[in-house]
Amino acid sequence: MRRKAGLVLLALAVFFAALSPLLRWYAFPRLAKIPANQYQDMVLEAKDATLLDYGTMQARKVSKVTIVQTLKGNVEESDRIEKTAGRDVVVWDGLSYVQGPDGKMVSKVSERYIFDAHTQEPVHATGEAVDGDPVRRQGIEFKWPFLTEKRDYEYFDAQARTSAPIHYRGTRTFRGLKVYYFEQTVPWTRVAFPKVMPVEGVTPESVAGTGTTRWYTTVRRFWVEPVTGAPVYGEEIHREELRGGTLLGGRAKVTAFAGHVKMREDYIEHTVALVKSNRTLVLLLTSYLPWGFLALAALLLALALWLEARGRRPAGPAPAPAADPEPVTA
Repeated sequence: MRRKAGLVLLALAVFFAALSPLLRWYAFPRLAKIPANQYQDMVLEAKDATLLDYGTMQARKVSKVTIVQTLKGNVEESDRIEKTAGRDVVVWDGLSYVQGPDGKMVSKVSERYIFDAHTQEPVHATGEAVDGDPVRRQGIEFKWPFLTEKRDYEYFDAQARTSAPIHYRGTRTFRGLKVYYFEQTVPWTRVAFPKVMPVEGVTPESVAGTGTTRWYTTVRRFWVEPVTGAPVYGEEIHREELRGGTLLGGRAKVTAFAGHVKMREDYIEHTVALVKSNRTLVLLLTSYLPWGFLALAALLLALALWLEARGRRPAGPAPAPAADPEPVTA
């Protein structure tokens, strides 16, 4: 009986020892994915910003500029692209909507971002675009890969339509989470005018006809939780200028927007809580369960060997035979 129990324990030890690497290297890449139907929004604010009044073409100080960013998963497009891509694909239809302190639209730029559901690497397919212009992304955007590393990454800039390194600048603590801090500086770059302008009847083509150009620079900062690869906080020191042409009335340049853009507090709290929850799920697949199963396998193996050793232990000396009873006499 003891020998059968030892064999059962040995079989269980082998099972859990094999299950440990399978969870980490087989199940994790297949289970840790961005849902194709995910929807998320984010509100950012730039307080005491500078904004161009297109009516007078003069830059003025305003109390606040609000940027609302939405990302909506397009399941139909994901299914279509997966048929030829041979992997799980996520398609995000994004919109960045900027409004002034009076609630009026300053600009709105749409975006379609197509990427691998697990690695976050870009997937090139028809429809990949920024503001209606076809693009071919290199590197990441919006989210870092699961198990983010302490290194630089290529990050796509939607304004410039190009990718550049975003640099790892160290490990920090943010709201109780260990995070990696990344920073990218985009130098002054000539960029396209948004397809939708804040003044009715004014188009990018009509502005370009005046010889005026649009330029942009930013310092982009992200605090990224490394297990999930999700930014828990982000901000930009952002500047835009219009330069040259007859539209400026002889001036060399005018500030179109300047401000320190930060996530709104309620969205920070929501994001941190969500990331903490998802972090536990990722750690279950990458750390807690694989190491737990490995420890359990070692324990079961030790118990099986102990039972086997007890089963082979030599028996003690046989008891002495009972002495013959003394004869009874009358």
